[in-house]
Amino acid sequence: MRGHGIVLDQTVGSWLDDLASEAPAPGGGAAAAMNAAVGAGLVAMVCNLTIGKPRYAEHEPLMRRVLASVTDLRAQAVQLAADDAVAFSAVTDAYKLPKDTDADKAARTEAIQAALIGAADVPLRTAAVAAAIIGHAEQIIDGANVNVLSDVAVAAASARAALDSAVINVEINLGAMKDAAQRDSLRTELAKHAAAIDTATAVVSAVRERING
Repeated sequence: MRGHGIVLDQTVGSWLDDLASEAPAPGGGAAAAMNAAVGAGLVAMVCNLTIGKPRYAEHEPLMRRVLASVTDLRAQAVQLAADDAVAFSAVTDAYKLPKDTDADKAARTEAIQAALIGAADVPLRTAAVAAAIIGHAEQIIDGANVNVLSDVAVAAASARAALDSAVINVEINLGAMKDAAQRDSLRTELAKHAAAIDTATAVVSAVRERING
């Protein structure tokens, strides 16, 4: 199924070709979501390689809960990559509306502002997904199979990249919004998720300390 710049079951190489092309979508917002999907996939891998190992039996209930959650988050992230391209197209379409008369101009402005809210909503949801993935990476550090402990850090780093990128993509849309109350509401919500950036950094540091002795 194609969603304006991403086929949900297309190959990685094909998606990267689309990303690298002259088409404006998929772009940075979709890339942010795919980084989140990579992070979720890695957390799931660590859980799968820990579950069933007698050495980690006491951590298995947590691993199973986290596995179920990140599996859902990964699916959300891939969908968000498709949604981002659709939202971006709505903004570009709004800017193309006629502005010949005062009525045209008013309708165009209204359409642009509505599209900007939609375009900010997708990376905001990506930020929420990325923050949740970071939280799960933090949860599993102590009980993870030591043979794949480095992958916990890579998962956190990938989700951190997604979160950083999502923040940027929300902010670019906020800059063009005229409704101050709407901007403030979105900024407040974004800040809640952005706090997980520090958590991701702490996860990476903790793992590096353990693997480096």
